Amino acid sequence: MNIPEELKYTEEHEWVKIEDNIATVGITDFAQGELGDIVYLEIDTLDSEIASNEVFGTVEAVKTVSDLFMPLGGKVIETNPELEDKPELVNEDPYGEGWIIKIDISDISEISSLLSYQDYKNLVDS
Repeated sequence: MNIPEELKYTEEHEWVKIEDNIATVGITDFAQGELGDIVYLEIDTLDSEIASNEVFGTVEAVKTVSDLFMPLGGKVIETNPELEDKPELVNEDPYGEGWIIKIDISDISEISSLLSYQDYKNLVDS
């Protein structure tokens, strides 16, 4: 299982890459493996201000539909346009081309509530 050390994580299996005040968010390799083949993503929160831990969309896989949770509060400023025609990118490249949204972070101090690489590794290994 791939867990990049430079990213932050949530207990709900989202990953977060922070650059200045912008967070790029996707689901982890572990999550996409558990979901199976992803066939559709519904993200209708573009330009919306959403609190941390609130639902920002759903991911539909062959096996199930699962909610996607905001790792940090902020405004959804971009969604990945590639996922509309190729939702399988989340399976193929979850930490690269399979990113899901970008957030303008409203409270940078919330970053401290995210899991480190080691914390997330411990979570999925248990």
